[in-house]
Amino acid sequence: MARSTSSSSSGTSNSPNISHPLRRTPSMLSIDSQLTLVGSEGIAHAQSSYGLDADKPSYYVEHERSMHERMEAYVLDLQDKLVTALESLDPTQKFERDRWEREDGKGYGISCVLQDGQALEKAGVNVSVISGTLTAGQLKSMRDRSAQTAQRLSASEQYDFRVAGISVVVHPRNPYAPTAHMNYRRFEVYRQGAAEGEGPVMAWFGGGADLTPAYLFDDDVRHFHQTLKTACDTHDATYYPRFKEWCDRYFTNVHRKETRGVGGIFFDDLDDKKPELLFRFAYDAGSAFIDAYVPLIARRMATPYGQQQRDWQLIRRGHYVEFNLVYDRGTKFGLMTPGARIESILMSLPLTARWEYMNEPARGSPEDRLLQSVRSITEWTK
Repeated sequence: MARSTSSSSSGTSNSPNISHPLRRTPSMLSIDSQLTLVGSEGIAHAQSSYGLDADKPSYYVEHERSMHERMEAYVLDLQDKLVTALESLDPTQKFERDRWEREDGKGYGISCVLQDGQALEKAGVNVSVISGTLTAGQLKSMRDRSAQTAQRLSASEQYDFRVAGISVVVHPRNPYAPTAHMNYRRFEVYRQGAAEGEGPVMAWFGGGADLTPAYLFDDDVRHFHQTLKTACDTHDATYYPRFKEWCDRYFTNVHRKETRGVGGIFFDDLDDKKPELLFRFAYDAGSAFIDAYVPLIARRMATPYGQQQRDWQLIRRGHYVEFNLVYDRGTKFGLMTPGARIESILMSLPLTARWEYMNEPARGSPEDRLLQSVRSITEWTK
């Protein structure tokens, strides 16, 4: 269990052990010349999210702090920027900021949640910075993921871990505005009882972002994918095709033989380059999510819709729930962690969903077009 304190302000939060990262006021961004976001604070332009080091906060290049501390600073910074960007869609609605601490003293989190808004039916932007001991189930799950991990983590030893990460899920109210998910994390595993100063047995980055529309707008999906690809290409031209394919494979409801949505990028256990290079990639890819996604809500949030569109949105949300509860690694790991904060783990679930017996949309309908898109794989970038 965890102790928590709440506020309805999206203002500054202070974490223990580190000073809060630098902040910049985002500027406005549009997908095209017709799109303008409401509010005086909007979305940071892509070039201010990733590009030259001179435009980066101190933790991006600071080496006095450990990689774990720098990742902690980054996810707190990104959380504030995302909350600001999402609140700009409807300035009358504010996120509730719920700060909690583990009762065993092994970490804290900040859950920013908005419910029943005009633009956003439910949205969560969560940060967690925790440590603990890997349970037998968690260790087995890690070893089963890859032969490399199985070689480096012995089934007969005990390990401690620490992780700093951000997890985001947004369910807009309008059926024509897509749901999206994003998370980035740095995970470290230490041999239990290791000598002071001994480094981690394993350390890796994981994360990605994916889009789940109820209605398919090709321009929206292309914009989402292209923005992520641009961020990937800055670091490695193989990243986008690799991580796009990984996303399509991972976010699949196997029992329905369909993907959860129209994909994006996904990666896990990424440790094939120097940590500094991987941190900079995670920073740029995570920051690109704001430009990739928030303009899509702004474009669709005022589109007229009826009960048919609402019902279809809720049916698709039901499929979203199925994936999160049956297949998602992060959900399973969280639920297996002693003292886990269940409310934050299940924040990803929508406020409402629907299951209809044998629902099948009319052939050629907009609903059918979406269904066909998640039953096949599409390349969305040139």
